[in-house]
This record gives sequence, structure tokens and C-alpha cells, in this order.
Amino acid sequence: MLSNQYNKDIFERLRNGETIPPNDPEAYKLRDASYATKKLLVQLNNSFDPAEIRDVLSQITGSTIDESVAVFTPLYINYGKNTKIGKNVFINFDCVFLDLGGITIEDGVLIAPKVSLLSEGHPINHADRQSLVPGHIHIKKNAWIGAGATILPGVTIGENSVVAAGAVVSKDVPANTIVGGVPAKVIKSIN
Repeated sequence: MLSNQYNKDIFERLRNGETIPPNDPEAYKLRDASYATKKLLVQLNNSFDPAEIRDVLSQITGSTIDESVAVFTPLYINYGKNTKIGKNVFINFDCVFLDLGGITIEDGVLIAPKVSLLSEGHPINHADRQSLVPGHIHIKKNAWIGAGATILPGVTIGENSVVAAGAVVSKDVPANTIVGGVPAKVIKSIN
């Protein structure tokens, strides 16, 4: 008999922030879902029609992508169903979304080229490293994520904030703030 930790679907456990061990009996579902998403990504990344791109992205995320959203492909997503995208969002070329831990992008967000939103990671201890540790990423209204920035698991980017190009964000960013560097630190407030 399976223990209580396996009574819930693996995707629900990830959304709840539970670490998934490598020997989890449902771990195969993660790869199966990723391969299904990859099939749709081929269609998405070979389209030049904005309406078709939004339609395929809606299939990937399992939610309607508003016509005000613009996505410049290629875009890479490993699962998709844990990504929520608001209105008037712009996603530039060559971004990577690892969304098993969940990604929420609110209205008016700008995402520059080569941004990585990584809502999942692994433990530091080598004995546990094959486990998957989720952490929801939340990008609030009107934030701007600069080119090549990386947002790590569990981070919230505050409303109207700016993440400088190349920054690695490992901690929450307050509203109306500019952060930059590796690791990202507050540079200044926005009036």
C-alpha cells in the first residue's frame, strides 16, 4: 500500500510545494507530460502567426491566452499547465519556463530575451540531489524582467519592479524596486 504522500496526483503535490523523490511511483508522469508539451512547442515555435502562437500556448497552459499577449518565439516550457499569463504581457525571444513549481505572470509584465523562469530545482545534498524541489514564481503587475535574467524557485517579483539584465534573483523583490547583479540586490527604488 502506498503511503499518504502518494494519495495525491504528482502535479498536485508539486503545486503544493512538496519535494518529489526520484523513486516516486508517479515520476514517469513528469516526463510523459513534458514530451506532450514538447510536441506542441514544435508547432508553437514554427509559427509566425500571433493568433496561432496564442492558440497553441493556450493548449500548452490549459488556459486561454488573451489576445493582448504577444510572444516572440522560440519559447521553451517543460510542462505548461502550471503557467498562468495575464493580459498585456510581452514575452520576447528565447525564454525558458520550467513551471512544475508554478509560474504566475500578471498583467502588463515585460519579459526580455533569454529570460529563465525556473520554478523547480534540486537539493544541495548530493544524496538527495535527484529529488525535485518546486517553488512558485510570481511576477506581479507591470514588472519588467531584463534580458538574460534568471528567476529562481519561490521568488516573487513585486509590482512595477525591474530586474536588470543578467541578474540572478534568488529572493523576493519588493514592489517599485530595481534589482541587479548575481545574486540580485536592490539598486534603487522607483518613485
